Amino acid sequence: MIILITGASHAGKTLLAQKMLEKYHIPYMSMDHIKMGLIRTGNTSLTPEDDEKLVGYLWPIVREIIKTAIENRQDLIVEGCYVPFGWRRDLDEKYLEEIRFICLAFSDAYIDAHFEDIRAHSSDIEKRLFGFGLTREKLKEDNRAYAEGFTASGEKVTLIEDDYQKTVESLL
Repeated sequence: MIILITGASHAGKTLLAQKMLEKYHIPYMSMDHIKMGLIRTGNTSLTPEDDEKLVGYLWPIVREIIKTAIENRQDLIVEGCYVPFGWRRDLDEKYLEEIRFICLAFSDAYIDAHFEDIRAHSSDIEKRLFGFGLTREKLKEDNRAYAEGFTASGEKVTLIEDDYQKTVESLL
C-alpha cells in the first residue's frame, strides 16, 4: 500500500506522514528530500523557489518510485506538494488500486483564526531552511489552489476547517 499525501505548504503533510509512520510502522519518503538532493548535487538548475517547475521535474521520479514499491509489495508513505492535479492519468489501474490519496488544505477561515499557530508549528517535524515570507494571503492562495485543483480533478480534499488535531486523527 502506498499512502500519497499532498497539499499546500504548511498544511501538515509531514506531520501526518510522521504520525502514520509511528502508528503503522510504514516508512515515509519526503519529496522535499529528493528535491534538495537534486538541487544540492547540481542535478538540476531549479531552486527551492521553483515550485511549479519542480512538480514536472519531481513527479516522474516519484511516480516511478511508487510503481517500484508497489511492484515489490512494499508499503510506503510518500509526502510532498509536488503531485500534479491529474496524477492518476500517469498510472495504470493496477497501481492506482494500491494507492491511498490524501490532500490536505486549510480553509480561509481556519487560516484567519490560526495563522500564528500555523507559523509557530511550521518547523515541528523538519527545520525549514528557507523562509519565503509566509503571509496570510499567500497561505490562503496556496491552499485554495490545491483544494480547487484537486477537487476539479475529481479528488477528495481533506479541508481543515476548525479542529486540526481531530482532522489529522480522522486520517489515521
